[in-house]
Amino acid sequence: MKVSEILKVKGDILYTVTPDTPLRQAVHTMAERDIGSLVVMQGGKLVGMLTFREVIKTLHSNDGTVGTENVRDHMAHDPVTITPDTDINEVRRLMLELHARYVPVMEGNTLLGIMSFYDVAKAVLEAQGFENKMLKAYIRDWPAEGDE
Repeated sequence: MKVSEILKVKGDILYTVTPDTPLRQAVHTMAERDIGSLVVMQGGKLVGMLTFREVIKTLHSNDGTVGTENVRDHMAHDPVTITPDTDINEVRRLMLELHARYVPVMEGNTLLGIMSFYDVAKAVLEAQGFENKMLKAYIRDWPAEGDE
């Protein structure tokens, strides 16, 4: 299964901010939209990611407040990216290896979407369910010995 197949089902809604967006505003957007990440774009190019991980670190270091700083001061710079042709097993390996819960999907310089750990887990579970149904149907229709 390829990333492009998951994106077709997931849809194409993306939430982005600029590096100069106040962190407070970015956190508000994440909470309001119930999302765990924002893509940081500048001049049409991906420059970083802001995830709940960076927000939690900021809260920890600022005694529970986000402060008055911008996204630039807290985002993950130069995040690893994947393409629509990346195999889902490669995405799983990459996410586990890098402890990444969100990975931007890029085609050249164009942002196509975000692949979350949840998206990957859901796709794998659905694929396994389909395979199980096919195997059960195959076993049920198994020819009796001598019926060849």
